[in-house]
Amino acid sequence: MRTSKFTEHQIVGILKQHEAGVKVADLCREHEISNATFYQWKAKYGGMGASELKELRALREENTKLKLKLADTILDRDILKEILGKKP
Repeated sequence: MRTSKFTEHQIVGILKQHEAGVKVADLCREHEISNATFYQWKAKYGGMGASELKELRALREENTKLKLKLADTILDRDILKEILGKKP
C-alpha cells in the first residue's frame, strides 16, 4: 500500500479547514489531492483531534506488537509439534 505524503496531523488540519468553511474543491486544488481522497480522509479521520490521533497511533503500535507475538507463538508451537512428532 502506498504511503501518503501527508501526515495524520496534516490530514486533520485539512479537514479542520473544511469545517471552518473552505470548499472541498478549493482544498483539493490547494493540496493537490482528489475529491475521493478527501472524502476517504473525512471518513477515517473526521472529527479527530490531537489526543485521538495519539491514541490511534498507540493502538496501532500495540496491535502490531501483538500480531508479532502471536506469529512467534504459532511458529514456536509448530516447531514443537514437528519435534514431538518425530519420535525415534
